[in-house]
Parts: sequence; C-alpha cells; structure tokens
Amino acid sequence: MGDLKDLILIGLGSALVSNVVLSQFLGLCPFLGVSKKIKTSAGMGAAVIFVITLASFVTSIIYDSLLVRFEMTFLKTIVFILVIAALVQLVEMILKKYMKSLYEALGVYLPLITTNCAVLGVALTNAQKEYNLLYSTVNGFAVAVGFTIAIIIMAGIREKMEYNDIPKAFQGMPIVLITAGLMAIAFFGFSGLL
Repeated sequence: MGDLKDLILIGLGSALVSNVVLSQFLGLCPFLGVSKKIKTSAGMGAAVIFVITLASFVTSIIYDSLLVRFEMTFLKTIVFILVIAALVQLVEMILKKYMKSLYEALGVYLPLITTNCAVLGVALTNAQKEYNLLYSTVNGFAVAVGFTIAIIIMAGIREKMEYNDIPKAFQGMPIVLITAGLMAIAFFGFSGLL
C-alpha cells in the first residue's frame, strides 16, 4: 500500500505542485511558442507525454543497468540527450506518417522537444532521486501531464485574450509572460496539497 501512496504523491507532486513549466521554469520555449491554439497545444502535450514517459522509462533502464552497473554515471547527460533525440525523431516520423495536419501545425516546435530542457530535466531528476523503473515512469508521465495541463490552460487564455482590448505596450509576448506569471502564482496554491 505504501508504494501506491508514494506513486500518487509523486504523480500529484510532479503534475501540480512542482509543475515543470510553472514552478521549475523548464520547457518554456514550446510552452510560449505553441500555446496560441488549444488544438496545437493539445497535440504538443500529447507528443510531450509520449516522449517524456518513454524517455523516463528508457533512461531509467539504461541508467540502472548500464551506467550505474559499470560505474559510468558521469555519462548520464550525454546518454540521456541521445535517447531523447532518438525518441523525438520517432515521434516526428509517426506524426508525419499518420497525423500530417498536426505535424504541420506543430512545425518547428516538434524538433524543439529534443532540446526541451523539461525532457532532460525529468531524466536527470529521476537519476538524482534514485527512482526505480516504475517511479521514474510515473514521474515522467506526471511531469508531462503537468506540462500538458499548463500549455492547454495557457492556450485557452490566449484564445480568449484575442478578443480583449489590451494596451499596445502589453500586446503580444508581454501579456503572455504576465499571464504565465499569474498562472505560476495560481499553481503555487497547490503547494499546500503535499
């Protein structure tokens, strides 16, 4: 029963309390760049969920079975980057083949998942906290769900802001950054949960 409780705490903590975008400020490039429409934000969120969850799973296996076993943990960053790059290429090929419209809508932001520091940050956090395979995978999934929640909320707000009268000095990215800051403050309220 303790394992289930720990998994729930990791999940809630990673998705809401320590939200990768709004608390740790990782993954801001796709968060700010793709959050103009809910549809593309949801597609980006789904791609990030797939990549981070799979990356957490694969990097955990590689870290525990190879890097720790052969005392080569100093190579973890390089190995994790290579794994993430390969997974993003896989996602890009799948989207290009089966979901052409989403692939075109995401445009340049899909390859940016490779350099999305949130993906690498999760893999490094899993190694730092010495999570086993299950905990790493759950943490990766929860972080990605938190990213998706944040990007979809931001997209919904940005779609509504198009119809508002915003002062000229705040139009464009300034109001988006202010909105992200207010969202971060709102998500700070979840810190009392755990």
